[in-house]
Amino acid sequence: MLLWFAGLAFLGVVLIFSSPAIDYRLVMAGAVLPVIEWPLAGPWIAHTLIGSVVLLAAVMLVLRGRRLLQRRWLGLPIGTFMHLVLDGTWATKELFWWPAFGFGFGEWAVPEANRSPVALIAMELLGAAALLWIVRNYRLTDPERRRAFFATGHLDRKLVA
Repeated sequence: MLLWFAGLAFLGVVLIFSSPAIDYRLVMAGAVLPVIEWPLAGPWIAHTLIGSVVLLAAVMLVLRGRRLLQRRWLGLPIGTFMHLVLDGTWATKELFWWPAFGFGFGEWAVPEANRSPVALIAMELLGAAALLWIVRNYRLTDPERRRAFFATGHLDRKLVA
């Protein structure tokens, strides 16, 4: 379930924000971060709205006064918010709004674990297709652009805006 989250979070953020200044590497990292709860018999805090809000607040507070670093690291909580959307976590109100309905996490499995193998494969293929579209559309096949992306997480300004 990595390509689904990484690819569609990247695609969604680049199409919605159209910003060359976002570090898309961190958006993808944030989008896959909650998946670590799957083998830990989660879901836990990373699958809740408050988890993403606390991460956003931490980025803003820890990096207060360092605007460029704030802007770079905002990609991480943006990615975790995208995970909540792409995972359908919002459909389980007790989990999404935790702790509003009690402090226990219940007997839920992480939402991605409740899908059939066919759905998981289809979702991964859609994520791979999204990444492929991004590579082609933002010309990451060009070695110089690709190197710049891996070094900074930014896309070419001329191609994004």
